[in-house]
Amino acid sequence: MSPTEFALAGLAAAGAGIVNALAGGGTLISFPALLAMGVPPIAANVTNAVALCPGYFGATLAQATHLRGQQARLRWCIPAAVIGGLLGGVILLRTHERTFQALVPYMLMLASVLLALQERVRAFVLRRLANAEGPRHSPLTAALPVTAAAVYGGFFSAGMSILVLAVVGVTVEDSFTRLNALKQVLAFSINIAAAVFFLFSGQVLWLLAAVMAVGALLGGVVGGKLAGKIPPAAMRWLVVTVGFALAVYYWMK
Repeated sequence: MSPTEFALAGLAAAGAGIVNALAGGGTLISFPALLAMGVPPIAANVTNAVALCPGYFGATLAQATHLRGQQARLRWCIPAAVIGGLLGGVILLRTHERTFQALVPYMLMLASVLLALQERVRAFVLRRLANAEGPRHSPLTAALPVTAAAVYGGFFSAGMSILVLAVVGVTVEDSFTRLNALKQVLAFSINIAAAVFFLFSGQVLWLLAAVMAVGALLGGVVGGKLAGKIPPAAMRWLVVTVGFALAVYYWMK
């Protein structure tokens, strides 16, 4: 790849970092950018997953204080997230390149739908928590649904956090702030499990991943500073629109 393409990949990752900090859905920026540069779909997906790991780690650290008292859940849910992330990664690497390429528009469409439903998911979780009565569910109750969501996340990470939030919101009773922190550490566990597996796949474009990781970190910092200045809903719907447009483009292509 040329220096210009590396610079564009870094800018795309920075854009993804900004979008993730403000509204979520950054993969809908960085993954299509890699495809546009001619990176094969599976290599693009794998490289993108590895490159965005620092962003997930930073978001997890930022909410670590809200994980206090959730050790029992974490003991069950983190292994479930890791197992699901690994399974998703295995499925991805065992998928033929042409098959995965054919799935790209549908995955972009699904990720766009998940992002569009983000506020509805949040509202649903809040309503359920407000109306929750009776004994709380066992931490084991969330493990199987978390595994299922993690398989999707290991295969294709766009929209994963929204899916995980919906799962923990249905199976766990707690404040939304604490559930959001739980969601964040599970999303990081899914991403890091898949990424570690991908390290040995031969599909990671290392120099590109390094450039994108730096871009994603810088974008996350910029996005954090812009929080409160740019309406998250406006950013989210812009990304949703771009996602749908790309899905239609790749479907026609």
